Amino acid sequence: MASIQTLLLGRHAAAVQAGLEHLHAQRFFQRLWDKDTSLWTSDPSAQASIRNRLGWLTIPKVMAGETASLRQFAQAVHGAGFTHALLLGMGGSGLFSEVCRKTFGVTAKHLELTVLDTTDPTAIRAAGGQCPLKQLFAIVSSKSGATSEVSALSTYFYDVFKADGDPGAHCIAITDAGTPLEAQATSWKFRRSFVHDPNSGADVGGRFSALTYFGLVPAALIGVDTERLLKSAIEMLEQCGPNRSLQDNPAAAIGAVLGALVKTGRDKMTLLCTPPLESFGAWVEQLVAESTGKSGQGIAPLIGEPLREPGAYGSDRVFVELQLACAMDPALDRMVLALADAGHPVIRIHWQDRYDLGGEVVKWSLATTTAGSLMGINPFDEPNVQESKDRTKALLAQYARDRDFPQEPALLTNGDVSVYGSLKTKAPGSLAPCLSDWLQQARSNDYVAILSFLPRTASLDGAVRAMRNNIATAIGHATMIGVGPRYLHSTGQLFKGGPDAGLFLLLTNDEVQDLSIPGESFTFGVLKYAQALGDFQAMQQKGRRVLHIHLTGDLERATQRLMSAINEAVTAIAKR
Repeated sequence: MASIQTLLLGRHAAAVQAGLEHLHAQRFFQRLWDKDTSLWTSDPSAQASIRNRLGWLTIPKVMAGETASLRQFAQAVHGAGFTHALLLGMGGSGLFSEVCRKTFGVTAKHLELTVLDTTDPTAIRAAGGQCPLKQLFAIVSSKSGATSEVSALSTYFYDVFKADGDPGAHCIAITDAGTPLEAQATSWKFRRSFVHDPNSGADVGGRFSALTYFGLVPAALIGVDTERLLKSAIEMLEQCGPNRSLQDNPAAAIGAVLGALVKTGRDKMTLLCTPPLESFGAWVEQLVAESTGKSGQGIAPLIGEPLREPGAYGSDRVFVELQLACAMDPALDRMVLALADAGHPVIRIHWQDRYDLGGEVVKWSLATTTAGSLMGINPFDEPNVQESKDRTKALLAQYARDRDFPQEPALLTNGDVSVYGSLKTKAPGSLAPCLSDWLQQARSNDYVAILSFLPRTASLDGAVRAMRNNIATAIGHATMIGVGPRYLHSTGQLFKGGPDAGLFLLLTNDEVQDLSIPGESFTFGVLKYAQALGDFQAMQQKGRRVLHIHLTGDLERATQRLMSAINEAVTAIAKR
């Protein structure tokens, strides 16, 4: 049974209906299924690129023929003695695997899965040490086959696996045909390569690749019933088919809500997820942010925000409720109804079963492309993602020459905290006034995003969440957290390509225990810092209101100092 979707639109119903009527007049879904790329752009080169990214419309039926072999492969891997798998992949090549792990768990006689989409030495070291080496398996996943993080991680773990005698037996590759990763997997004698040939209908962009080998191979390894998952997806494709009424098309409804209401100033989609579906909310966050955040437009997806009273939200929100029928949260139910009563548009989605995941992936993919058409943008490209990559590459080249990075003069250096960026105040004096100056640059309906490249430990993750909550509670702005380098492949597109509607606090630190990358002149810590600095430079070039804070010395102590300064700054602002 598919999920149950309800719209509570109130006075916004007319705008959404107008959006549906526009879609009907366009014959949007008929043309979508005909792969009519003029729905999004009139530029011939962009149309050609889109045409090569629409395979997700048919790939579930193609992959349905692979489920038996996927199941057999998963059994063989477990039978070979492997108990834990690392998914080495960024963005769309890895995020859906995390959704599957957190949604379904791991069944008996299958592999525990960790998604390693980071260059953080602490996280890499922890992931590699969770089981005996002979039981550790690596899934090297990259559509382009040349993703810098994946290349570094695969090189590192291949070198680690040499201690067990046959490193290639520990690895598989998932990639597209003709990529460097496909060649590498052959050269390094990987156990197997799962290669998508675009000529067979697998022409799918990264963030739309959940139901391809990129999502399904890791899902099979943890014991997900991929046949059932794809059945849900195929049923949703039929429900949203070209001959179905738009009034009965759940993807059209979401697309019309997002695409029509963003034009009225409701440019923030707040996801209210109960714990079983929170990871799917993170997948939707990536899909919507990277697809819509460009050409000065964008829908900012917000997940994990502290809840407020309905009247405390501005007129910039659309709310999406995600709940699982067998684990309903009555308090969230009441909150959602109160939000609707207060005049906010609400999309309610109640999954009847965890395997509704397949259908929801299809629904949200269709909805996002629909919203993109209504917004007049191309949802299939990511033009600003490359900017940070190029700057990172240049910084690494400079580091190879000079053994150091270029650094602008600090606005403030106070013990173990240094601040970089631009403020109205020339000499802020101390950390709290510096943060206060930065926060006061916020305009009505702006959001505040904390972009953390700090090590992924429970205490530091908790500290970042506490910073976010204090800012949200004290000054009322929408808030986001981006974990680097993961966010560079998702919300990073919105931050640089979307509207100038955000304040950004980028956090970095000195690495205490770094890790070498075999064959490279730089370490993982250097790579991570180059990624952070590259994104900082890219946002500065875009004129974004970004502050870079670098922590040194005792990291826990420096983080506590930063938290105290944020509390002091927001308290002072709230009293004004």
